[in-house]
Amino acid sequence: MDTEMLDAQDYPLAEKRRDLVRGRRGKSLDELDLAAVENGEVVMEDLRITARALELQAKIAHTGNRKKLAENFERGAELVEVPQEYLMEIYELLRPGRARDRSVLEKVAENLRATYNANYMAEFIEEAAEVYEARGLFASRF
Repeated sequence: MDTEMLDAQDYPLAEKRRDLVRGRRGKSLDELDLAAVENGEVVMEDLRITARALELQAKIAHTGNRKKLAENFERGAELVEVPQEYLMEIYELLRPGRARDRSVLEKVAENLRATYNANYMAEFIEEAAEVYEARGLFASRF
């Protein structure tokens, strides 16, 4: 099915365009039922969001003129492959007073680009570094 034709009426995908939603191991939503779980055919990997699903949601958000929501979906799509432990480290560094200076966040952005090809997220971190510096949020609180 051509995903170029997606629009705001296709939101949410899981309800309106089930045919486009697949788990990380390729299972369709219709294959994720209680019987499959009981038979051991469904594992956690089947239930995790995919970058493709988030990218499709971003397309839908763009068609509905929801630019900020679309950007969030795009950043989320990039983060699907980033280990949760590293995501939590980044989250902690983004809390005011946690990163000692701008260079800490710039290194995170560099690593996101180099290791995970997460360019949108890297830009977001760099923007945060600028704002934190302007507002004096690097001063260590702890």
